[in-house]
Amino acid sequence: MRALHIITGLGVGGAEQQLRLLIRHLPVDCDVVTLTNPGAVADGLAADGVRVVHLGMTGNRDLTALPRLVRIVRDGGYDLVHTHLYRACLYGRLAARLAGVRAIVATEHSLGDSQMEGRPLGAGVRALYLAGERLGRVTVAVSPTVADRLRRWGVPAPRIEVVPNGIDLARFRFDPLQRHRTRQRLGLPEGAYVIGGIGRLTAGKRFDVLVRALARLPGDHWLLLVGGGPEENVLRRTAHEAGVADRVLFAGERPCVPDGSPGHDLPSLVFAMDVLASPSPEESFGLAIVEALASGLPVRYASCPAIEALPPHSAPAARRVSGGADAFARALAEARAAGPAPRSAPEAAHHYSITRSAARLMDVYARTASPSPSPSPSPQEVTAS
Repeated sequence: MRALHIITGLGVGGAEQQLRLLIRHLPVDCDVVTLTNPGAVADGLAADGVRVVHLGMTGNRDLTALPRLVRIVRDGGYDLVHTHLYRACLYGRLAARLAGVRAIVATEHSLGDSQMEGRPLGAGVRALYLAGERLGRVTVAVSPTVADRLRRWGVPAPRIEVVPNGIDLARFRFDPLQRHRTRQRLGLPEGAYVIGGIGRLTAGKRFDVLVRALARLPGDHWLLLVGGGPEENVLRRTAHEAGVADRVLFAGERPCVPDGSPGHDLPSLVFAMDVLASPSPEESFGLAIVEALASGLPVRYASCPAIEALPPHSAPAARRVSGGADAFARALAEARAAGPAPRSAPEAAHHYSITRSAARLMDVYARTASPSPSPSPSPQEVTAS
């Protein structure tokens, strides 16, 4: 089988890195088209031997990109097209249909109750999403929570498949030597208790809650933020105003798979932490939380569909926190008071192994590529609607 993955961009982000990890474990000949931003993950895919094409799209309404994308799909002779993220799903599904490909899968990575990939969910966004969705055969939800949201939006239940994100368990297996080296290189004092936060530095992730919580904790507590984004300067200013700027470390964007970039990769930074905190109230999966659990970390979170979908005993070190800085400060103090535990992966982490996710996606591919008894509407029908 030959498959083409179409994604909006390939900077360091959860959906982008998940795509790279999946391709490594899919028994499929895969190429990738990125509409914009061929960043670090594009370099990593190329290093893996994957052909990556940058479409050079200049904006959401750059319609000149569509015929170029149609030509790429048609010339590639692909059996299946798999789209990722909002813009790529809109353009990719339409291009695939115009190129004559009917086996079309789209993964919904970032659908929240009030936003999708940071954009507010107004009536126009929803209408355009649903019109594009009709051009595909299957929409993959990364969690049952996302599947429920899709059904409430009006996506027919038979068109939805749940294939959770996956993690590379071996890469997140705790390494005490790496922990020691990483903490030394970060300049952390001996005995520092490190609170970790992982994700895009955007307002929706609410990392300011962790900065303010740090100000309520003793001086041997540190905050290590891993990720980049538009809120970094705001967070630095918040840390300065709270009097904790000297105890907040910004590690920048770090890949979860090797890409040759200098500095620590994500697993080594996770090893350096003592607890992971995720104050984001609206997650579609909670990949950073599952990766932290795989490293044996205790976790305090506001929202994590991946954990909430499993029995409580599968992640005994994970606790949900309701509230702001005061609530997180109390929860983090309680985590420290509980003392260190063996850094071993719980059942929840094994449940989300990348090999399991890749196998489930292959089942979706096989069903999607088989003849469909009820064909989807044509691009002309959707355009007319």
